[in-house]
Amino acid sequence: MYRAPRGMQDILPDDQPEWHYLLDRCADIAKRYGYRRIDTPIVESTDVFLRGVGETTDVVEKEMYTFLDKGENSLTLRPEFTAAICRAYLEHGMASWPQPVRLYSIGPLFRYDRPQAGRYRQFHQFNVEAIGEADPTVDAEVIDMAGLLYEELGIPRTSLLVNSIGDEACRPSYVAALRDYFARHLGDLCADCRGRLERNPLRLLDCKNSVCQRIGDDAPRSVDWLCDACASHFATLSRYLDRLGRPWQVDHRLVRGLDYYTRTVFEYQPHDVGGQSTIGGGGRYDGLIAQLGGRPTPGIGFATGLERILLNLKKAGFEAPPPARPVAYVVAIGEETAADAVALAATLRRRGIPTAGPVGGRGVKGQMRQANASGARYAVILGPDELAAGEAQLKPLQGGEPRMVPLWRIADALTADT
Repeated sequence: MYRAPRGMQDILPDDQPEWHYLLDRCADIAKRYGYRRIDTPIVESTDVFLRGVGETTDVVEKEMYTFLDKGENSLTLRPEFTAAICRAYLEHGMASWPQPVRLYSIGPLFRYDRPQAGRYRQFHQFNVEAIGEADPTVDAEVIDMAGLLYEELGIPRTSLLVNSIGDEACRPSYVAALRDYFARHLGDLCADCRGRLERNPLRLLDCKNSVCQRIGDDAPRSVDWLCDACASHFATLSRYLDRLGRPWQVDHRLVRGLDYYTRTVFEYQPHDVGGQSTIGGGGRYDGLIAQLGGRPTPGIGFATGLERILLNLKKAGFEAPPPARPVAYVVAIGEETAADAVALAATLRRRGIPTAGPVGGRGVKGQMRQANASGARYAVILGPDELAAGEAQLKPLQGGEPRMVPLWRIADALTADT
């Protein structure tokens, strides 16, 4: 028996209402903040992620689905949105638009990772980007948007963690201090961290190995190495977050997992974390557009995993809206009425009334069982006698008396009763 690939799942009809509810909430919050939707291809040139995300990140080293197409071009199933959206920003000349350009995306991403609760190899994200503005007001806007989304969805008790990791002016000194510190503990580091020590010491702060985490607790802190510009930016953002009344704290270990981040990084973590400690996060990427071949352009964004949101909502007792059910189910009595029943069902649908049936080759009892199983509110029964009289029987399926209604008034009767 064929099965879905490991780490990928079907979203079944009964699961769709909670997904539609979540997608609608994400789109609504983005529009309230002035963000417009953009959809990028599911595949991109591999270089977009090599140059943008960083060759020494786990995403690039271990997790990307990369392949050669028939033209020997290296393509990658997108593992994240930001680099792809920045590519689109450059390709379509968005630098000439009013800045910042506020964009959001919702869709599937792909990473070859160990599947676990809330983490899949094909997963879905809600992602926002504000490109073209360096002022910390935009940082505060993006952070606030994420927090408001979680509040309105009903995810209880999230913690906001924030850090600043500097920029090209001050980060080299900080990275050198990190390298010196971790080199003194080289023998205790995991194999991955020993390999990253020279290439990308920031990644050591993100290691999940318990020994490496204990060593990292006493590592130099990025906020102590910020240049005047980065320190001022972080101080201003701190005031804005305080003014928004959004509780937050500095996490000196927070660097996020992608190389393009500069200055602000942040995460939201639910208190009841289970196996996943982060529900969403993001940060500033002021050098990414230049890395992709454009002019230096600031930007900031965040992403949140939809599977992780649903997992946390269910832990909080969330109940999805009931699935959509047809209003009417058309039942045909006898083969001679089948064509007229099909036409009647089509008419109702054209009037915007969700309608199921008829299904040929089944008796009245079988069709009525289907009508009840469908969850429809009414059965519209059409037989030879009804057809001759230009009527149909409108039968409530949740209790009530049936009545005869002229065929030309069936749609109006159903609309009035709903």
